[in-house]
Formats: sequence, C-alpha cells, structure tokens
Amino acid sequence: MTRNYVTIPTHKRIALVAHDHKKDDLLEWAKFNREALSRHKLYATGTTGWILEKELGLYITKMQSGPLGGDQQIGARIAEGSIDALIFFWDPLDAQPHDPDVKALLRIAVVWNIPTASNRATADFLISSPLMNSEYQRQLTDYDEYRQRLQQQFGQDETPQP
Repeated sequence: MTRNYVTIPTHKRIALVAHDHKKDDLLEWAKFNREALSRHKLYATGTTGWILEKELGLYITKMQSGPLGGDQQIGARIAEGSIDALIFFWDPLDAQPHDPDVKALLRIAVVWNIPTASNRATADFLISSPLMNSEYQRQLTDYDEYRQRLQQQFGQDETPQP
C-alpha cells in the first residue's frame, strides 16, 4: 500500500474521553494542562465533556455519552478527518457495557494514524510535544487498493475518503 500525507493544523482538534473511574484523573490532567488545551478545539463524550467544560471554563463540543454512542461519534469524526488527536483515559480493570465501541474507537485511531494517549504519562508526552503547537504531516496508508478490492468483490459504490 502506498502512503499519503495529511496536514494536522497548528490548532489541533482534540478528543477527550474517560471512563467513569478515570474521569477524575482526566480532569486533574486537563486542569494542569488547561493553558495548552485552550489553544486547541476540544471534543468530548457526554459526561466527560460537561465536567471538563464546567471545571476548565473552556468550550467543549460534546457528543453523546460513550455507552449511548459517543465513542462511535468520536470514531466517525476521526474517520472523516475532523479529529487530530485522542486522549482516552480508559479503565483496564473495569468491564464496560460498550466495550466493542471502545475497541472500535481505539482501532479507528490506529487505522487513521492519529496521536493517541491512553494514560496520563502518554498524555503528558503528547501535550508537551513541540509538534502540538505546529503543523504536522500525518502519514496515512492509502486504502484505495482495499476499497477497489471491496468494489470488485461486492460491487460497492466508491467509499468516501477523508
């Protein structure tokens, strides 16, 4: 497969997601990094978004709650090319009723090669990177061969690209 590049702008579109037992951790991290986050456009799943918006005093575009489809909404925005980074404090010790959605969100972040942090240490590295405040050429796999194979196999119409 060939490679393409997409420019991630200086002002990133960052999705913030946290499971119930990790919301306090994300809030603490976001408070510590409020100034850095304020330079970017923020998105979040339901309750996480309301908490962060209230506590940080920053506008956050809120999706549905994760179990009600918020994880899938974030994933769709990643696939469309309208989310540049994902910070997802997920709880590895607590089974989630929407676990397939969580796995799908993490998978789609990898498919579209967006920076992803799943814990505080990685989020610290991500937010403090000099790349967070400059344009970045994100490398994408060219999935045209895959799409063409599907079209030949199933006769599907052309799949929209981000």
